[in-house]
Amino acid sequence: MGWIEEHMPNAYALGWSGDYGWGVAIWQTFYMTLGAAIIGGIIGLLFGIGLVLTADDGIAPNRTVFQILDKIVSVGRAIPFIIMVVAFSPLTQLIVGTTIGTTAALVPLSLGVFPFYARQVQVALLGVESGKVEAARSFGATNWDIISDVYLREGRAELIRVSTVTLISLVGLTAMAGAIGAGGLGTTAIVTGYQRFQNDVMWTATVIILLFIVIIQFVGDLLAKHARHN
Repeated sequence: MGWIEEHMPNAYALGWSGDYGWGVAIWQTFYMTLGAAIIGGIIGLLFGIGLVLTADDGIAPNRTVFQILDKIVSVGRAIPFIIMVVAFSPLTQLIVGTTIGTTAALVPLSLGVFPFYARQVQVALLGVESGKVEAARSFGATNWDIISDVYLREGRAELIRVSTVTLISLVGLTAMAGAIGAGGLGTTAIVTGYQRFQNDVMWTATVIILLFIVIIQFVGDLLAKHARHN
């Protein structure tokens, strides 16, 4: 701690607690990542499954529904996140009551991540062997049985892998959201560090964000390996 105080005085001065402390910044980043992962993940999973089911070679083909889902996902992926924050600020205001803060950031973060995850889920489920789907149908399995027992079970290792990639991308989005006032390590790095010429604060926040990513990647790889063996 003495070395940190001497060589990284600004980072040390922020402390752990307080409105701008490291503990608060880490919690805000974790809160935004987890909250957006749950909301955006559920929406993305539903869209991804819908894209697979309603495709021409799916178990419930419907070209109209497929085109609607596909266009929503494609357009959602094409909108830069910074523009999405501004464009959907009225929706954020309507849902949360404010456009500033960590909770308000969940709206654009969820909208920003779900198209990416939906496309990843689509690719993961398309990797499931069609023969297994046909075998399940020949035994009288319902569509729900095929979704739960074939697609989600057989594709779980790949789903874990794409979920890991999505989480890592989401951490990057939280840093970007933090840079425009949402809080978290992004705010600490840009507002407290870069804009105030406190390089030790900026680099400390960057290292912590990298640790977030390394931990997510490590846990994701372990879970995917375990699912693949099972």
